[in-house]
Amino acid sequence: MVNYKTLVLGASTDPERYSYQAVQRLVAAKIPVVPMGIKKGHIEGILMVPPLDPQKDIHTVSLYLSPSRQEEYFDFIIELQPKRVLFNPGTENPVFAQKLTAAEIAWENACNLVLLSTNQYQT
Repeated sequence: MVNYKTLVLGASTDPERYSYQAVQRLVAAKIPVVPMGIKKGHIEGILMVPPLDPQKDIHTVSLYLSPSRQEEYFDFIIELQPKRVLFNPGTENPVFAQKLTAAEIAWENACNLVLLSTNQYQT
């Protein structure tokens, strides 16, 4: 069985934000999730981890950072060697996508919330 442990990069403690909702839905789907963001707090009882906090066994990185804020995370994400990176709407980044392809990491421009609601997240 595949472990779809997901790092939500750019997670927010604001319930109105899509990154918060993504963490909620991942928890509801019983998918292990690590919310990573600049604010302290928790989502669904899961403590937010600070940016660049070392992680292991990440299957998916779900980006909720604008392209201009992603560059400092390029090496961090590539070193995680996730199976895929999701560029949620507004986070699409051809420069980073090219680096991921070169590192043989799959990526897609896709909405985490849509993938979960249509049962396509774990395919």
